[in-house]
Amino acid sequence: MTEPAPSASPWRLSLLGSWDLVDGTTSVHVGDSAQKLIALIALRGQRDRAFVAGTLWPDCTEPQAQANLRATLSRLRRRDRLDVVDASGGTLRLQPFLSVDVHDLVHLVSVVLSDSEYSWWQAVRLLTGDQLLPGWYDDWILNHREQLRQLCLHALEAIADQQHSKGNYSAAVQAGLAAVAIEPLRESAHRQIIRAHLAAGNRAEAMRQFGLLRKLLLEEVGTEPSAAAIELLDDVALARGSVG
Repeated sequence: MTEPAPSASPWRLSLLGSWDLVDGTTSVHVGDSAQKLIALIALRGQRDRAFVAGTLWPDCTEPQAQANLRATLSRLRRRDRLDVVDASGGTLRLQPFLSVDVHDLVHLVSVVLSDSEYSWWQAVRLLTGDQLLPGWYDDWILNHREQLRQLCLHALEAIADQQHSKGNYSAAVQAGLAAVAIEPLRESAHRQIIRAHLAAGNRAEAMRQFGLLRKLLLEEVGTEPSAAAIELLDDVALARGSVG
């Protein structure tokens, strides 16, 4: 079974759940500015100094933002004695020995979406793990958090679809439920659950899920489920009026 293997390097950066830089088994403390600097480069990849300075200190003048960046890099090298950021030349990048949990998760998404061999239950567990840097509210973090959330939702629906095609309807239901837990109003995930229940012969479960979807949509956005959801059921009149 092919799984995305974590890096063998002892240096690991965790951005899911909370910021944590680990050397082997020891957490390494750095200041807030350095945390944001390392996180930004981890998420955006190699960037020039002007971009990094402007993103991290958007309310400062360009010279002041550049000065803040130089000071942060200097503290990393001198006080914290860390060399995890390669600042040679005009660009900043992470050193290749540093592995990042978000990179592993994105790789898992690519494995799932390419329908390569993987463990569906392990993938579901990883895709429904911790949020990206909860408690951080910078615009660049909010954008990445939503991008990662959407990637995970697409991957979970892909798992549901793939497992349905293999006749593993229980796995399809589990993957669909995991997506609904992340986004209760995501109708496409509800449809995956309904479809899997129907394929397994569990009509009552399918109707119950449709009823839940209909109730959520009516209460939250004031709309009925789409025709695609209704057409999954045999009795359209029952779906429209008698469920929920």
